[in-house]
Amino acid sequence: MSVTTERKAEVIKDNARAKGDTGSPEVQVAILTERIRNLTDHFKDNHKDNHSRRGLLKMVNKRRSLLAYLKSKDVERYNALIQKLGLRK
Repeated sequence: MSVTTERKAEVIKDNARAKGDTGSPEVQVAILTERIRNLTDHFKDNHKDNHSRRGLLKMVNKRRSLLAYLKSKDVERYNALIQKLGLRK
């Protein structure tokens, strides 16, 4: 259900703006997207797991806030990230 350490390191490496970058909005959104996709698969088998569903909604809202921040600061980076992760606008 959670993201493995190896997968998280891979996501960070793919989306980092510089070496050692873990705090940029791109990296944070990519990690949240990975966790959201894992939880979505979890709900296919466990549709009554409402406690995890609340956590999923919190992650979706956090990702939405980070994307809104990135869009207000740099539209090109926002568009590139949306395209790379395959998210809707």
